[in-house]
Amino acid sequence: MRGLYSLVIRVALPISLYYLIWRGLRQREYFDRWSERFALYRGEGLEGCLWIHAVSVGEVNVAAPLVAALRERMPDRTLLVTTTTPTGSARVRALWGDSVRHVYLPYDLPGAVRNFLDHFQPRLALMMETEIWPNLFEELKARGVPLVIANARLSERSLRGYRPIARLVRGALSGVDVIAAQSDADALRYRKLGAPESVIHVTGNIKYDLPLPEGVADQGGRWRDAWGDRPVWIAASTHPDEEDIVRQAHRLLQAQFPRALLLWAPRHPERFAAVAGDGTRAGFRVASRRIEGLPRADTDIFVIDTLGELMSFFAASDIAFVGGSLQEIGGHNVLEPAALGIPALVGPHTFNFQEITDLLIRAGAVQRVADAASLAKKLGEQFRHPAERIRRGDAGRSRIAVERGALTRTLELLEPSLRSAQAQTLPAC
Repeated sequence: MRGLYSLVIRVALPISLYYLIWRGLRQREYFDRWSERFALYRGEGLEGCLWIHAVSVGEVNVAAPLVAALRERMPDRTLLVTTTTPTGSARVRALWGDSVRHVYLPYDLPGAVRNFLDHFQPRLALMMETEIWPNLFEELKARGVPLVIANARLSERSLRGYRPIARLVRGALSGVDVIAAQSDADALRYRKLGAPESVIHVTGNIKYDLPLPEGVADQGGRWRDAWGDRPVWIAASTHPDEEDIVRQAHRLLQAQFPRALLLWAPRHPERFAAVAGDGTRAGFRVASRRIEGLPRADTDIFVIDTLGELMSFFAASDIAFVGGSLQEIGGHNVLEPAALGIPALVGPHTFNFQEITDLLIRAGAVQRVADAASLAKKLGEQFRHPAERIRRGDAGRSRIAVERGALTRTLELLEPSLRSAQAQTLPAC
């Protein structure tokens, strides 16, 4: 079964390369460091390092407190952080600079996996959230490297996607030492996937424990004060098929509140220019972070075309719409606005963050919408009733405070693996 899987990966490589080219035409960073995706490296390796894999920006942010804990616990070990996306790579550089080593995770080919592990020789492998790579996991098991899936989540959709290769995945999961699941539902799905009962633990979601970046609330508050009594909402992490809905909703909202301001942060950087251009063609007065810096008094739509500032713009908003949820993408993280006391709206498709979303809906901090009309309606209701809007925001912040503690529980589960890694002789890194 593993041989067939590896053959499929090899056959699919031209498609993967085409995808990298396609993404590179829209985001130049995808053209960089291709060799790393095949585990071909320049420079020296890292013997005895601790390795954390985080796909992209969100996972890197969740990994940050674990990185801090590993540094404190084992300061003599070099940390290797891998990502899949250039935006994830940029976030690694922003958080840690040259104090950690970063490379892209190679494709799950037997030779590439062996080259990767030979080059870096990790003593601990820590996967963030939803990462199951059969060849990589089997090779880690063969080498006796402790393997942990932290903040583990598995949606119903992902579970269905793994079913055709269930036997292969079951074998891969047999080598995992700890699965620290976000919820009972995630733990159940990992059991259905074939993970050993003894390694599955429900620790909660580390995202509840993430501290707000320093200065975010103050910066957002200063911007919000400068905009006066204008109604301000943010559309965050939107996808192309949602863009027209957001524009329609803003037009409907401006029929009720002519001075309403939309802050807009598309999910993918390659959509920045398109969102700005489409807004202008639709008759809106558009400004952007890169060019104008901040909205003018007559700005209708302000495009956030930078990375790393989303939290500050959440803090500058009255209400947030979190994208990826009006189409069957599965939604994105609603914890970020909730942690700032900002009520949120989402579409019907939130299976990527189902438990978190449902929890905040029950708390009253999140509401569902279905289309442009219902999005504009919910926005209008909250702008007309500011006390209710503030109550919803406070409810979300309070609910998050109750849910904290996952980081401590995860670190307790990591302790045996850390002792094992620490006991091994440390070569020169």
